[in-house]
Amino acid sequence: MSAALKAVAWDIDGTLIDSEPLHHRALIAASRTFGADLSDLPDQAFRGIHMGDVWKRVLPRMPAGTAEAEWASRINAHYVDNRDSLIALPGAVATITALAARGVVQACVSNSSRSVVDANIAALGIADVLAFSISLDDVVKGKPDPEPYRRACERLCLPPEQVVAVEDSHSGALSARAAGLYVVGYTPSGGGFDQVDLEIDRLESLLALFS
Repeated sequence: MSAALKAVAWDIDGTLIDSEPLHHRALIAASRTFGADLSDLPDQAFRGIHMGDVWKRVLPRMPAGTAEAEWASRINAHYVDNRDSLIALPGAVATITALAARGVVQACVSNSSRSVVDANIAALGIADVLAFSISLDDVVKGKPDPEPYRRACERLCLPPEQVVAVEDSHSGALSARAAGLYVVGYTPSGGGFDQVDLEIDRLESLLALFS
């Protein structure tokens, strides 16, 4: 294992699990219960964006008087109720398992709510190899603010430069970069990151950092 890098802080949505389709369906279904039709939105419209900022963007299309907390609660409930449709991304579980076997401490840092994070971790079956997870409910500001990754490093008791952040979105990469982590951009479909320390198109490539 490298003397410099000691731990991995994983993003979850779009990095470890193919959750974007379910997030989109949950948004459409929950918003429809309030009388708002958002079905014209592209399915990647809010990739990497936390629920508070999604709410700000769709608010002009919601009926007057719609409560943000109830809207978010219905979205999360739909997501959790349909978690059986979630699929791990190629190499995700194998890479996490291999890192654990090498003694690499791992955590998850997500922009999703606690209920969604727990559903994703359960679907992946990785709870037993994670030190902890951080959800949007555990921070004051979500990604792209550095707070989520700063908190992860504090809980890991490691300086940021010894922690690898694996991200598939610009907002996540910005958060990790601002917090001072070693940032890996996961781009299975090809480039797209401006400022990362390493780009990979296969999660297994991460193992080379801890060989």
